Amino acid sequence: MCGFAGAFAPDTNDDAWRGNLGAMAAALAHRGPDDEGLWWDADAGVGLAFRRLAILDLSAEGHQPMASASGRYVIAFNGEVFNFAELRAELGSPGERNWRGHSDTEVMLAAIEAWGLVPAVSRFVGMFAFALWDRRERRLHLVRDRLGIKPLYWGRSGSALLFGSEMTAVRRHPSFAAPLDRDAIASFLRFNFVPSPGCAFSGFRKLEPGSIRTFDLSGRTAPPEGALERYWSFREVVERGLEDPFEGTDGEALDELERRLQDSVRLRMIADVPLGAFLSGGIDSSLVVALMRRAGTGPVRTFTIGFEEPDYDESAFAREVARRLGTEHTERILGAGETLAAVPRVAALFDEPFSDSSQIPTLLVSELARRHVTVSLSGDGGDESFGGYKRYVLAADLERSLGRVPFPLRRVLAAALGAVPVGPANRLLGCLDPWLRRYGSGGAAGDKIRKLAELLALRDGRAVYLDLLSHWKRPAEVVPGARELPRLADAIGLPDALRGAVERGMADDTLAYLPDDILVKVDRTSMSVGLEARVPLLDHRVVEFAWRLPYASKLRDGKGKWALRQLLYRHLPRELVDRPKMGFGLPIDRWLRGPLRPWAEDLLSEERLRREGLIDPAPVREKWAEHLSGRRNWHYYLWDVLMLESWRESHRV
Repeated sequence: MCGFAGAFAPDTNDDAWRGNLGAMAAALAHRGPDDEGLWWDADAGVGLAFRRLAILDLSAEGHQPMASASGRYVIAFNGEVFNFAELRAELGSPGERNWRGHSDTEVMLAAIEAWGLVPAVSRFVGMFAFALWDRRERRLHLVRDRLGIKPLYWGRSGSALLFGSEMTAVRRHPSFAAPLDRDAIASFLRFNFVPSPGCAFSGFRKLEPGSIRTFDLSGRTAPPEGALERYWSFREVVERGLEDPFEGTDGEALDELERRLQDSVRLRMIADVPLGAFLSGGIDSSLVVALMRRAGTGPVRTFTIGFEEPDYDESAFAREVARRLGTEHTERILGAGETLAAVPRVAALFDEPFSDSSQIPTLLVSELARRHVTVSLSGDGGDESFGGYKRYVLAADLERSLGRVPFPLRRVLAAALGAVPVGPANRLLGCLDPWLRRYGSGGAAGDKIRKLAELLALRDGRAVYLDLLSHWKRPAEVVPGARELPRLADAIGLPDALRGAVERGMADDTLAYLPDDILVKVDRTSMSVGLEARVPLLDHRVVEFAWRLPYASKLRDGKGKWALRQLLYRHLPRELVDRPKMGFGLPIDRWLRGPLRPWAEDLLSEERLRREGLIDPAPVREKWAEHLSGRRNWHYYLWDVLMLESWRESHRV
């Protein structure tokens, strides 16, 4: 796991290359504390900067940027190709090929030379983003893994083509002069992340997952777009899965799923450094740890953080899972003061605005794990492939119920519910909270009834699901003059064969929420402390098989992740598996009215917002006043603006 950046900048001399690439590498030091590499070809106008976190082949033979055996290719690579040993054996034994070391990077280059770029990448099992310079063809290839686990940005600024693992490095190049993209900021306020392929900076983009973008640099000017080729299509995966469903029994399906998951976990336990796992006590992380225990020869190291607030603490469940599985468990229970101390610094870890508040506990558990290991496996990715989010249940229930009610009548009902004051409803209808938890733990009864009123007024399931994902419903009114960016999920489109709200939600989330929220959160927080996080549930072979499984393998008896639950029953008692999901939340709503109020008031001040000219202070101040009064809970909306302003302050943009 590492970080890289680079540029196509003709007419740059050696001294300038050394300084420019050195500055870009320095911005990525947190991603790679073990080594630095700079490479450039002044005649071609191409340079690469690299920072290394040594995981495989800790020797100098793993140094990057790395040239292929023939010298044709030079690569800067972030991530891991987990099946490199299998590919290496196929490419030739040490007696047949002069292998320099035993890194996956060297195997990748050999595979590309032997088979070509697309055939080689199509056989890589792992998480990766890389820049590959073809010295013979004078072409630059930017490549990203199938599900967007590892980041890669690119864009033009002036005459330079710039790219890298993080925009923090790209911005260090002297040619960078891109302003904030107001449209991207509006989209951020809706989703709490900037949706792909957009970027917070004008003229820059995220490379699409599962794709290769190639630039012909034989001239002195880079083409504006390059050529895009998709070597893996999630849409096609879904279509094939629905056309060719698994035909076996439930038991046969579970056995095949377990076999694939076990192989995925086994591959991700390959490392030349200490390794462990995050353990929340939930289904996904518990299953990953159980399979690690089966694959290994000794105890697995597990890491959990807990909180003194009992409503947000799952550490007791994680502790019991660890005891049952026989792990070497480390936990840390945090008081409010320790957690609050992380709030002002968390925005600086992200190279774009980002406001999923679980970024804070994810950072804290990463810091805990890094004291003991260099690699940690994570349970992320199970919800999107196996129907785990509570909003899927809500979307399915709404789709089923609303289909029976004519739209004009729904609008009348929506108006009636919307007229109910939220404060009195919270007090009078508190008895409904246990029932409403079926659809999510956040918010009181009155807030959820107001949310239901909004959903009833929407015409179709697509609009309903977008609303379920949305924070600010009309963000262009908060960022005057902005227009929201198109999302990758909308550009690619969802297959027509998807059956109902749950499958549409899972597909939408795999294309958008997973790579732009969940994986960004895990990557930036773990890499900020030099920790490699691996996600075995996102092995593309597992995802492909999940889409061949019947609907009932995901949602059954009103509960998601049926198949994963059944597998976990093989390792843990049911009472430890079948419990309400708490999530990685924090009492942000209360903190904003209490200890975080001075910090928030400064960032949300009308004078500050008006002076900076990006955000209209009126709707923000209105929600801030309502939140402080206790009449409404607007903490999601306010956290978006707070993280945006904190990010701008820390990155000086």
